[in-house]
Amino acid sequence: MRERLTSLGRSHEARLAVIVLAIAAFFAVEAPGFPTLANLMDLLEGRAVLAILAAGLLVVLIAGGIDISCAAVAAVSQYLVALCLIRWTGNWALALLLAAGFGAALGAVNALLIHALKAPPVIVTIATMTFYFSMLIFLTKGVSLYDLPDWFTVKVSILGVPLPVAMAAAVLGATAFLLRRVSLGRQIFGLGGNPEAARRMGCNVAGLQVFIYGFSGAMAGLAGLVQAYRVEEVAPSALIGRELDVLAAVVLGGASLTGGRGTVGGTVLGIVLLAMLHNGLTLMGVSSYLFGSVTGLLILLSLAATSVSQGRPQKGGRHAG
Repeated sequence: MRERLTSLGRSHEARLAVIVLAIAAFFAVEAPGFPTLANLMDLLEGRAVLAILAAGLLVVLIAGGIDISCAAVAAVSQYLVALCLIRWTGNWALALLLAAGFGAALGAVNALLIHALKAPPVIVTIATMTFYFSMLIFLTKGVSLYDLPDWFTVKVSILGVPLPVAMAAAVLGATAFLLRRVSLGRQIFGLGGNPEAARRMGCNVAGLQVFIYGFSGAMAGLAGLVQAYRVEEVAPSALIGRELDVLAAVVLGGASLTGGRGTVGGTVLGIVLLAMLHNGLTLMGVSSYLFGSVTGLLILLSLAATSVSQGRPQKGGRHAG
């Protein structure tokens, strides 16, 4: 038990949790309105879209890949779902199914291109991001959709929890279950930790990549749906640039860019840390440009800390929760 507690105390997640608590204490004193329930709920709801996107990207990073196109997939899926709902109406079950389906299809395209071209995932997903966003703006002429069905714009809560927060919690919980309790999760870690060994053990690498990028795409589709629900409109350009925020949160949470490492808990802490920084600095009247600088510095420090910890001899395996 003592060794386990010592190991936990040395983990990246434990160090990040201490930083989160310290920053929360600082803003509670220095930022007027920060330690209020209303501000906390706004903070959680405002980062729900980021959390859902991060769940998908986390799985991709653990498998040794990267998906820069997640925000573009979210934007395209969001627009396609909105067109379907406006034309044929529907309900929440249909909206969720369409969002996940459109996103998964676009994500699977990434996997097939990566496998067929034998190209680095970062290059392929940057190319698809550019293509998806450009085609969306070109075909829609940048025109937003406002006439969404009435049932879609009604604010919903589950046991008092706003729908975006509830969906983010459900997605993160499902991702943790996938990585920790399902054999497929072990294959994802194996592919990221040692791709050649995974192949020799008979792992269907192509099929696994389709699932991984399809999962990321499905999460992006759901995130796009939540974004449309929150703002009650669908703007083609609304999610441009959000992929960098997602990547920052996941890397800050301890996920390795070389694969085989990452946890849902660390990702949640990364999201919370970035959300608190943005919210606290805004309440203090600090320029948003400084927030970008602080975020970049935190990511570099996180990468350095992760690099140091990976260089130490470790007992036991890696965990995903």
